Amino acid sequence: MNLNSYVTQYLQKLPPPQTRDLAVERDLPVPVRDGAVLLADRWSPKGGGDGLPIALIRTPYGRAGTLALGAAKPLVERGFQALIVSSRATFGSDGPFNPFLCERKDGLDVLDWVVKQPWAGDSIVLVGASYVGYTQWSVADAVPPQVKAMVPVVSNATFTMAFNREGGFALETPFTWAVQVERQERRFANVRNALEEREILRAMRTLPLSQADVGLLGHRNSYFQNVLDHDGDGPFWQAADHVDKVADITVPASLVGGWYDLFLPNQLRDFQTLRRTSPDTPHRVTIGPWAHWAMAMDGLATREALEWGLALAKGETPPERAPVRLFVMGEDKWRDFPAWPPPGYEPQRFHLQPGGALAADLPGESTPDEYRYDPADPTPALGGVRMWTLQKYGRVDNAELEARSDVLTYTTPPLQEDVEVVGEVSAEIFFRSSLPYADVFVRLCDVDEKEKSTNVCDGLISLTDADSDETTCAAVQLWPTAYLFKRGHRIRVQVSSGAFPRFNRNPGTGEPRATAVTLRPADQQVFHDPARPSAIVLPIRRIHSEPSRPLRMPSSAR
Repeated sequence: MNLNSYVTQYLQKLPPPQTRDLAVERDLPVPVRDGAVLLADRWSPKGGGDGLPIALIRTPYGRAGTLALGAAKPLVERGFQALIVSSRATFGSDGPFNPFLCERKDGLDVLDWVVKQPWAGDSIVLVGASYVGYTQWSVADAVPPQVKAMVPVVSNATFTMAFNREGGFALETPFTWAVQVERQERRFANVRNALEEREILRAMRTLPLSQADVGLLGHRNSYFQNVLDHDGDGPFWQAADHVDKVADITVPASLVGGWYDLFLPNQLRDFQTLRRTSPDTPHRVTIGPWAHWAMAMDGLATREALEWGLALAKGETPPERAPVRLFVMGEDKWRDFPAWPPPGYEPQRFHLQPGGALAADLPGESTPDEYRYDPADPTPALGGVRMWTLQKYGRVDNAELEARSDVLTYTTPPLQEDVEVVGEVSAEIFFRSSLPYADVFVRLCDVDEKEKSTNVCDGLISLTDADSDETTCAAVQLWPTAYLFKRGHRIRVQVSSGAFPRFNRNPGTGEPRATAVTLRPADQQVFHDPARPSAIVLPIRRIHSEPSRPLRMPSSAR
């Protein structure tokens, strides 16, 4: 009995397969233009797979294990053949491995090789998640006509900008990913990585940060050092940035993402570009209540490849569906929309008020709230957007975070009607620091009748060269969301100066992130007065009131 096949079918909620009897050709050599040879495994039905649509998976994570059994095998059992190709310098392929920088040239060469194989038919579908999704974006504007569809999951056209950006340096993702990839070919790698995760978390506190990899691995990791030394939008990463090519993509794309995935904002940006530049192509996006990895998301991605991608590969019309399908948290239901951002949601400002209140009204005259941020004891990341970590992620109880003296909270009275927030969320925080270098972190939360505060979305911006005698308006772009705040619940906004190690702690000195060794505490002020009306801006639809009427809340009580 093929137990794995039955378990995967159950966990991913898949229809019964056409066959469970598969054949695998291993270590096929795939030459690329500079003479390197990449290794590939071909999966096909044992009864014969020649000419079937090809599910192409290009990956640095190996050709066996979860990727083969959970991603490729379910597709091959249901109408595809699959080719899994290992990236340079991983699992037998020639090197060197330069993450992100090598995928366009290698990807185009792999496609050129695939279409010439005697077992290839006339259709290819690009599939896969995370880095595997990025390999699709890297070539999608220049693919041969045999490529009929792409299903990039929790991915976007430029990974580096997701963590290495002007607005703030997201440390946890590149560091933990660099360590994972370097150690992934060890025996029992996944188990050992999990057991060693606390060591990884400790390593991210290393000063200077350029020694974090040395202390953990015993040597410098070139990828992590490159991330430290080169901004995401600089010339070094230009070969890894395919944003400008998205407008030239005509291949139908079905994007799958999560509200707590680190690539979500850029993924939705890519979707908007696709819809704008090729409106007649059946592009679609599906966003669920997930972080970067989730079994439910894997199943949905497999079903998209089968129900949508396979239909296009066969020249058939897939089942009709709205271009945008979103899981509305709070309501916990799937809903369809015609576009992103959806129409009908009007931006409304909720202003920070004295006494920790939050209201649609402008604040009155008041003194600013204050807190002290100490990078030696940085405000921790709790839940939310995390990747490859034993720490909590997604929606969690924020009581521990909100009890800290370096976190301010502002809360509405109980809502008198349901309030639905769907779209882009931003904040304008009038802020002053005793140091010219500081971060502003803003988090939106839902507080239920039992006073449990659960995070919805958040974001951070770094302020540089600010005049400590002047107030700065910090424009913070939070993660997009779809959330229903129920009647009787309260909307809360947190303001702090960090979320470590998701974002690197701000040392307050302006030193380069790679070499900073001095940590300076800062005294921070948040203003809420008529001249400096700090606010969060929510795209809302009122469920039980006239659209033009402002949100109804009691005028008093926090």
